[in-house]
Amino acid sequence: MAANPMVYKWLSALMCYPEADLIEALPEFQTALNEWPELSAHKAGLQALLDHLGSRSLRELQEDYVLVFDRTRQHALYIFEHVYGEDRDRGSAMVDLLEEYRRHGFELGDEELPDYLPALLEFFAHIPAEEAEKLLGDAVHVINHIGKNLTTYGSPYAALLQAAVALSPVAPQPLTEPPVRDMDEAMETFGPDVQGLEPLLKPSVQTVQFYPNGRPA
Repeated sequence: MAANPMVYKWLSALMCYPEADLIEALPEFQTALNEWPELSAHKAGLQALLDHLGSRSLRELQEDYVLVFDRTRQHALYIFEHVYGEDRDRGSAMVDLLEEYRRHGFELGDEELPDYLPALLEFFAHIPAEEAEKLLGDAVHVINHIGKNLTTYGSPYAALLQAAVALSPVAPQPLTEPPVRDMDEAMETFGPDVQGLEPLLKPSVQTVQFYPNGRPA
């Protein structure tokens, strides 16, 4: 049986940078956790996350989130960061994934990248269940990799990644560390973006790949 698409939205919202409206909605998240069978296997860990979010000030939560996800590369919620690093293939993969969004009629905001896991999970909630499961099965190896890193770090957010992995029809396989390329070389290849910071993305193939050569390393 396909997962309730709202589960993807539930995971996505809790995976985002905490804001006041998220904290205000915690009772609704609690109700869903108590009622949805798709979350039952990881209920203890997910409950610990809800308790974490409900027992600290918003400032503390935001500082913790930045420390965990923005300052620690191993925890980054950008799928291709763990696959390609700064390799030039990352740009092609970004464009391919953007095309997948657009094929279903979705456009991301100017500041959003298509491989941002909360955005991807939100996308899964709005497309046919079989397509969501296929894309999740492609990405599950990376999601599991991030989840393991968060578990080692001791972050309660690890439960969200573990729950997402449990929704996949594909068993996760281990990843190796992605290649690291010199940013100057990447800039020469792709050119700077409008802010002069990151390489521009340029299209190549039309198949979404969450790991090089279509398989986990």
